[in-house]
Amino acid sequence: MKTFFIRISGSVTAPQGFRAAGVAAGIKSNGKKDVALIVSDTLATAAATFTTNQVKAAPVKLSMEHVKSGKACAIVANSGNANACTSDGPIHARAMACAVSRRLGCAENHVLVCSTGRIGANLPIVKVEAGIKQCLGLLSRQGGATAVQAIMTTDTFPKEVAVQFSAGGKTFRIGGIAKGAGMIQPKMATMLGFITTDAAIPRTTLQRALTKAVNQSFNRITVDGDTSTNDTVIVLANGAAGKPPLAKFQAALDFVCLELAKMIVQDGEGVSKFVTINVCGAATERDAEIAARAVANSVLVKTSWCGGDPNWGRILDALGYSSARIDAELVDVGYEGLPAVRGGMPARTSTAKLKKIVAQPTFSIDIHLHLGRGRCTMHTCDLTEKYVELNKGE
Repeated sequence: MKTFFIRISGSVTAPQGFRAAGVAAGIKSNGKKDVALIVSDTLATAAATFTTNQVKAAPVKLSMEHVKSGKACAIVANSGNANACTSDGPIHARAMACAVSRRLGCAENHVLVCSTGRIGANLPIVKVEAGIKQCLGLLSRQGGATAVQAIMTTDTFPKEVAVQFSAGGKTFRIGGIAKGAGMIQPKMATMLGFITTDAAIPRTTLQRALTKAVNQSFNRITVDGDTSTNDTVIVLANGAAGKPPLAKFQAALDFVCLELAKMIVQDGEGVSKFVTINVCGAATERDAEIAARAVANSVLVKTSWCGGDPNWGRILDALGYSSARIDAELVDVGYEGLPAVRGGMPARTSTAKLKKIVAQPTFSIDIHLHLGRGRCTMHTCDLTEKYVELNKGE
């Protein structure tokens, strides 16, 4: 579909009827913002996707229950502490929901709760509740900027986007914020995504639209191959602008999710290269994803990118050990359109030309398996010494 929407300033408060705020409640020792609140002025339709990790944080479990109602008035989140794998986790997650619901006058199960940060540490709930009280007093139509700051952990820049489109004489807006830089391989990663819209979308349709958008965006990125205990993407639709054409809404939602997902990879811990892997000609769509993910997560491939080495042998190796169907004599590999491998053998492109491409901060790799019509695009990055420095622990 031809692009029909435009990017606008703002994020989760760009749509009508949403306010937000973010404050420093003292969870983080560096004094940065760590509690965020997003509120819909009217009860909104809600949909969400959650981590597939078998170890789920307490707020994930609580929000999985709350979103079953199909309605929500608010999203509350904290950073600096994952509220995962602690005995008091469920109590603290519910306390966050209660602190919001009793002050907004809504049902407790109409508040969705998220946390991100270190696993296994007790959440300082007294500080969080004080932060929630502060947020409630600061809610505004300009608060999206502070809310996104409050969900950041090792992120180096805030991730936010908003779009607008018109149809039938009405204007519709979708806005979103996200956080994530490490522990990124969402399978619905540590990542959070919050999306708001003033479009009126039925609950089942909204869930279907979000699942589709997530599968093409957050589920098509990887930084380090790790899936977090806390990954969550939530969308709230309050209907203030009326009913949009569903095809246009889906396209705009797809764009918002993909832009946020790309920002997460671009801000990956220690990243110096942003790489897009396009696999086509796979026997099935599933095989295409498996093949793309194997290449995207290969430590040997990622470190070669870091060194500016177009080591296509490592790409073939990753394809071969994946569970996707591969015929080595049919595989083609190209860098930005320049052939590196044809039929499983070296092409005539000089190594110098390929090195020039891999030296760039952004480039694409095209893999053709010549076995069918399955295709997949995956966004990933290199692996650098800085990633190790950031994750070696205390």
